Amino acid sequence: MKKTVLFTTLMWLALAAVAQSPSRIARRQLLNDQWQFVQNDSNFSKAIPVTLPHDWSIYGDFDRDAVTGNEGAFLPAGKGWYRRTLTLGQAYEGKKVRLYFEGVYMNPRVYINGREAGSWKYGYSAFWVDATPFVRTGQNEIVVSVDNSQQKNCRWYSGSGIYRNVWLVTTPKTYIDDWSIQVVTPDIHHVELTAIVVREDGTTEPLRRTIEVAEPRLWSPDDPYLYQAELQAPSGDRVSVSYGIRTIQYDARNGLKLNGKPLKLNGACVHHDNGPLGAAAYDDAEYRKARLMKEAGFNAVRTAHNPPSEAFLRACDELGLLVIDESFDGWREKKNQNDYDYHMLFDQWWQRDLDAMVCRDRLHPSVFCWSIGNEVIERKKIEVIKTASQMVRRIHALDAQQRPVTSALAAWDRDWDIYDPLAAAHDIVGYNYMIFKAESDHERVPDRVMMQTESYPRDAWRNYRTVMDHPYILGDFVWTGLDYLGESGIGRYYYEGDVPGESWERSLFPWHAAYSGDVDLTGHRKPISHYRSMLWNAGGESLYMAVREPDGYYGKVKTSMWSTWPTFESWTWPGWEGKDITVEVYSHHPRVRLYLNNQLIGEQDVKQGMATFTLPYQPGTLRAEGGNDKVALATAATASNIRLLSDREVLAAEGNGLAFVTVLLTDGHDTLNPTADHELAVDVKGPATLIAFGNADIKDCDRYTDGTHKAWKGRALLVLRSTGQKGRVSVSVKGKGLKTGKLTLSSR
Repeated sequence: MKKTVLFTTLMWLALAAVAQSPSRIARRQLLNDQWQFVQNDSNFSKAIPVTLPHDWSIYGDFDRDAVTGNEGAFLPAGKGWYRRTLTLGQAYEGKKVRLYFEGVYMNPRVYINGREAGSWKYGYSAFWVDATPFVRTGQNEIVVSVDNSQQKNCRWYSGSGIYRNVWLVTTPKTYIDDWSIQVVTPDIHHVELTAIVVREDGTTEPLRRTIEVAEPRLWSPDDPYLYQAELQAPSGDRVSVSYGIRTIQYDARNGLKLNGKPLKLNGACVHHDNGPLGAAAYDDAEYRKARLMKEAGFNAVRTAHNPPSEAFLRACDELGLLVIDESFDGWREKKNQNDYDYHMLFDQWWQRDLDAMVCRDRLHPSVFCWSIGNEVIERKKIEVIKTASQMVRRIHALDAQQRPVTSALAAWDRDWDIYDPLAAAHDIVGYNYMIFKAESDHERVPDRVMMQTESYPRDAWRNYRTVMDHPYILGDFVWTGLDYLGESGIGRYYYEGDVPGESWERSLFPWHAAYSGDVDLTGHRKPISHYRSMLWNAGGESLYMAVREPDGYYGKVKTSMWSTWPTFESWTWPGWEGKDITVEVYSHHPRVRLYLNNQLIGEQDVKQGMATFTLPYQPGTLRAEGGNDKVALATAATASNIRLLSDREVLAAEGNGLAFVTVLLTDGHDTLNPTADHELAVDVKGPATLIAFGNADIKDCDRYTDGTHKAWKGRALLVLRSTGQKGRVSVSVKGKGLKTGKLTLSSR
């Protein structure tokens, strides 16, 4: 029988260097700069300088014959070598020196001064290397080999290289084990920080600190409040701990309660890549990804199907997104056509990789649930129950807060009921596309707690009502929150005559990404995002309007399993005058009205969050009204201008900050022209570099790393990275027949 679990969580935001006098060494130092890189050869005479995080695959050409295929976005993989000189002064003598790699894809081997110092396998796990026996005062050579040549090893775009941060961690020989830290509370007024101190001789001792909180401010998606504290070992080693206080309850009768209040999860699955940036996990890009999900109305995310970056979890802590932290896509049986995915590693590595995820992430208030797998192939075999039970027990042994454990179950046949013993091994049962089984499952297993861990975007209303109408269903996680590279063609719409089918059936080149996201590759919200958010968020936007692409406008429309009908925020459809076109109006208001050129077209009741109107297309201004709210779409004239909108005015010079700049092609009235697809060229002057330039068209195979790219639907995105210096950054974007767009930022 399932039990109601009550736990209070106080989590770590980041292990940071405590402020110290100039004579002391910072505990953590970022080692992202001054690397050399060479691909497919260890001869560093051919090396190029790179700054981490670095994904070499995104710099390649999209190639229909690439070994990564549909799954890997038709981009190259292979092998690579990185080298960096590390200079250590006299102050490092007698210290414990470690290297911390947040993620290397994959099979990294670390060499220090010519000797192998450490290695790992799984490209999504963080890992530590004890450098103390290998380093010396003066110059030290660090070399990292990366082998991503065994393809296919992933069902989505993985990227290749040292794609997350690298740190130098320096402590006394007796030090606090970073991944031993836990923060728990017997109640919300008492905080217990615990850790393990590792002595110089390898023995250990416990470290504990208790804090009283008279009036706790509880962490939640609406108020993601974080506290600060510090742990200090007898040796003087100190770490700063950021945490949140919250309580979670769940059972089949009352559903999910956060801090004693009922909560339904409006969730999104997210992959780890950052679209045009590839897999490179820049801190600012990871924060933006979480922010896009928050702005799209989600209160939860699932990290499908691997542990995310630390920066992403910190952003979820700060912004208020609950997280299902997922470990693996598969277990002992392969999912890819070749023999190179995680099933090769599972028996020898599952515990080490699971430990790495839980010990790294258990201090984040955003993480409310662990996931041990996704649609594992061997789910019908009796031994899978033992495997699942082993992993659940291991997580509960590591996580003092006893978060629930799930995995995503699926079936494409009539054998769903036989998974009951496997489902029973979990605290919460994840349903991939199977929530229609919920009522009969509840009758059969009344104590089962469920959530839909994947769902089709087109089923937004049905899934919303299913979750709301059944307390034992905690929430829904749509596939997906954002478009992503790889699994090429999932969610696409296409036209009669194009290559048909889904990505697992045949190559869909030139499609190289998934189009199933509520948010596209450039960060722009699709109409389905506004519709979904309006269903789930009573206090958010209350009126939105979009227009369905007429069938036959560009060709006869074909949809796929994860797609919705092509629908756009546009009243610009040249050549369709006098022909019927359908307008969708999403609203919280009970009735809405539609006007064209100030003439009333009609008034309708809003049903299932939407009203639809069909009318002959005529250029002009389309306006929807609900209550006192109004939204309008105007027909655009020929594009004549380039407008640049940056997500920030200042790039952080320290840490090589990013700026995301949206490029809009507009007419003389500043109206976006969604038919404009001009070739654009970017020029950047000052202490910043262009690191990505692209659009949301998942068939456009121009490199994202070049300075030229076409617009799509009147939009493009460019990404700037500070070089680390301070000064003024000037950006200009040119296109034939368009007035140049200009933007000035500062780096400081």
